[in-house]
Amino acid sequence: MKKLRLILILLCVPYLNRAQTSNQKWFDTSLSHEVRINSLIQEMTLEEKTSQLLDVCPAIERLNIPEYNWWNEALHGVARNGRATVFPQAIAFGATFDEDLILRVGNAISDEARAKYNEAIKINNRSRYAGLTFWSPNVNIFRDPRWGRGQETYGEDPYLTSRIGVNFVKGLQGDDPKYMKAAACAKHFAVHSGPEELRHEFNAVVNKKDLFETYLPAFKALVQEAKVEGVMGAYNRTLGEPSSGSPYLLQDILRDDWDFKGYIVSDCGAISDFHRFHKVTKTPEESAALALKSGTTINCGNVYKVLKSALNQKLITENLIDNRLKESLITRFKLGMFDPLGKNPYDTISVKVVDSEKHRMLAKEVAQKSIVLLKNSNNILPLKKNIRTLYVVGPNAASEEVLLGNYYGLTSSTQTILDGIVSKVSPGTSINYKSGVLPFTDNVNPIDWTTGEAGKADVCIAVMGISALLEGEEGEALASSDKGDRKTLKLPENQIKFLKKIKSKSNKPLVLVLTGGSSIAIPELHDIVDAVVFSWYPGEEGGNAVADILFGDVSPSGKLPITFPKSIHQLPAYEDYNMTGRTYKYMIEEPLYPFGFGLSYTTFEYKGLNIDSNYRATVEVTNKGKYDAEEIVQLYISSPLAGKGNPIFDLKSFKRIYIKSGETKKVAFNLSKETFHQFNTDGETVLKKGNYTIYVGGSLPSQRSLDLGSSKFTSTQINIKK
Repeated sequence: MKKLRLILILLCVPYLNRAQTSNQKWFDTSLSHEVRINSLIQEMTLEEKTSQLLDVCPAIERLNIPEYNWWNEALHGVARNGRATVFPQAIAFGATFDEDLILRVGNAISDEARAKYNEAIKINNRSRYAGLTFWSPNVNIFRDPRWGRGQETYGEDPYLTSRIGVNFVKGLQGDDPKYMKAAACAKHFAVHSGPEELRHEFNAVVNKKDLFETYLPAFKALVQEAKVEGVMGAYNRTLGEPSSGSPYLLQDILRDDWDFKGYIVSDCGAISDFHRFHKVTKTPEESAALALKSGTTINCGNVYKVLKSALNQKLITENLIDNRLKESLITRFKLGMFDPLGKNPYDTISVKVVDSEKHRMLAKEVAQKSIVLLKNSNNILPLKKNIRTLYVVGPNAASEEVLLGNYYGLTSSTQTILDGIVSKVSPGTSINYKSGVLPFTDNVNPIDWTTGEAGKADVCIAVMGISALLEGEEGEALASSDKGDRKTLKLPENQIKFLKKIKSKSNKPLVLVLTGGSSIAIPELHDIVDAVVFSWYPGEEGGNAVADILFGDVSPSGKLPITFPKSIHQLPAYEDYNMTGRTYKYMIEEPLYPFGFGLSYTTFEYKGLNIDSNYRATVEVTNKGKYDAEEIVQLYISSPLAGKGNPIFDLKSFKRIYIKSGETKKVAFNLSKETFHQFNTDGETVLKKGNYTIYVGGSLPSQRSLDLGSSKFTSTQINIKK
């Protein structure tokens, strides 16, 4: 009977009632979190304390504390834990330029997370990926398109990344004054963006200007504005210090300057890298001590198992262990894990929300708003649904893999791009499909029927590109010869040859739909295809969303959150973390497709830009075309010293608006004097005197944007006096 009672207690925790725990203050909800946590720590042995500083926290049966696993993922939906809505990959969030939309996405994901957690507890599932501490979002800057994990980010711009990240975190964590719905975690802190192959040993050398101008702003925004609960340290060293053992990053900046109050977790295995690869320590005990003293609360890995040994060697104190334990336990208390069932407003979220129709339609909306139209010669798009003959080719047309990206969940239904196209056209349309070509290598069988057949159709839609098999995290991208990174930005050569062959056999329109999570350079194809549609990894409803764009049910409105270079030769060395020549801010050479670029089925006119003495900018935007559509109005500034060690252009604000055909809307941006701040070589903000140019339009205000068909931007100047 005693054994049975113990089992029942463990199953019911953390939903024990007050009567069962009257002598255990940590279950007393009338007390403050601080009092409850202190009372718990006072009852714990040293071994019990240290056991709770690992990502896998074992149960403490005598204190009625169940096991807990910190590791969970929610990059674009609850991931690696069974059924959940699969939203488009994170890079597509950036392409929406839509803060409210991503707030709703974060809220939907955390609803599903809570529902799944509530059910998991009922069946005593406390395994990895079943908890409520999500190690998302990834707000690293996508500084180099070769990085395989760039797809996990929101793009190359710190301001865009900040705005999307802040809203994702707010949605994920909820707005209850007492309880968090789920705990978000900003990663990977800091200056982390490849190479994947060297991430365990690499030292990211970065100057203070780039550090504070480019690499840190999104983390700062998530900490100070979104109150993100966790921060994950990166694998690499930053300025010589391992990121998960850096007093400069974790104490001076994160805790002291930004007043971060949450927990800090190492990337998985990162602390063992201290002595294994970085060689900054010699033993596991020294590594554990360095991480703990620097501020790392939770060790994802096993090194903190030697904390008792490190204590015996006088490398740390038990008081330090207690302090780090408090930083970890407060998160679990905020999530309601020590409170009776019913105290937490999120306890009642039903499993009906998981992969629900509402969330499926939200995933579709994200996909629709993220798809970028890069070319539309002679307005070949949108296609008519009653088109006579249509041929679909390409290895990615019927692929579910290209919908998912990485860090994904599992859904009850996926709609491939082929599914979406077939469901959209008239039953009378003659539509055929053949893959025609392998994804990444030449066909083994040389017989080719497809290119000739495709050339005979009224329109051929070729669904090409890459997938997470070719780009991604170390160990995940199975087809990558470079540990998930990309050595070239081109399409696989066999795909290029296949498309050229189709075009050589016919002058019929050829529409290219590309999948991918990073820049794909297609200079040899841009001039021969009639339209280019970039769909990213568009999630479970991706096929329907692509079809909505192709056939005109939705006008494309996505904008590029990254620059597409013409080739890898336009890039600085991959290992160089200096921002010179990188991203739209510092790239001098003409790109293939600029940051912020994306066409519509209508045309927009910008005029009347004005900025008043209170730094309020207003502009009139008119829809001059025949389609009702959404537009992303973008505001950039150029400083008096633009291009001379300072950004050529600098995105400072944006708004997504809906404008009916023929309608004019006035758009306002509330700027401030701080909008015009620059960073000096010491990483400090300064305000330089002189004339600043303000640009507003639907793309980066560059000649290349105009050459590709973007609306003409409007500009004005303002003189700043110190």
